[in-house]
Amino acid sequence: MNKLLVLLLVLQLTGCATARTLDAAKPGAPLVYAGTRLDLYAMNGGCCAMDRFGAEAPKYPGVDLPASALLDTLLLPLSVLTVIGVSFQATGGL
Repeated sequence: MNKLLVLLLVLQLTGCATARTLDAAKPGAPLVYAGTRLDLYAMNGGCCAMDRFGAEAPKYPGVDLPASALLDTLLLPLSVLTVIGVSFQATGGL
């Protein structure tokens, strides 16, 4: 049972809309709840996810929606800070 759960989790993360939109870097693409919005867009028959979000929609957006909503909620503070223009300017080690 645990192996099945781990396998399901790995498969979920490889198609996660939130993970796909994090590195899309498309100007004008939505940032707040981007993965959830991408899933909903795909579920409603959206034709051009790459043009609108900078990422392809997952094959099964209905399955991906709960995980994307959870991850988008966890990343909400960072998304909001990015939208209002706060930059992090993080650098590597010494």
